[in-house]
Amino acid sequence: MINILMGRQQLGFLQRFYIIEVVQGLALTARHFFVNMPRHIARGMGFQVGKGATVTIEYPEERKPLATRLRTRHRLTKRADGTPRCVACMMCETICPARCIHIVAMEHPDPNIEKMPRVFDIDMGMCVFCGYCVQACPEDAIRMDTGIVELASYTREGMVYRIDQLLS
Repeated sequence: MINILMGRQQLGFLQRFYIIEVVQGLALTARHFFVNMPRHIARGMGFQVGKGATVTIEYPEERKPLATRLRTRHRLTKRADGTPRCVACMMCETICPARCIHIVAMEHPDPNIEKMPRVFDIDMGMCVFCGYCVQACPEDAIRMDTGIVELASYTREGMVYRIDQLLS
């Protein structure tokens, strides 16, 4: 009675058990299977099927083009003398919501520059790729434009990128 007052209709027997929806989903899946399976078999046997004929991308050999604004692995920019542009202001470490950036500052050999990072680590296993660190940096020292999306590692420690890896 309350459903009728709220403007909702009572569900029928088939609708309550989602029988029609399940059958429609199975039909869609079966259609995709039977349309794509001959294409994959032909491709596996060495026949050229055409660029758009199959949906599957053979990953290591074929790669999807990346979006221009995609945030990929971090990198640190360098000055002309090869030192990092970072002045260890801790803005990126402060704004990071995942708390994956760790910086330890030291004095810069050039008296015109106050500080530089002695330690600059980013734990890619914790990073959420939000880009806040790039926006917060006043020196444009950190960027996420490397185009590297493969970040897998066998160990937790392998996911931590040190300053020398971020500079290269």
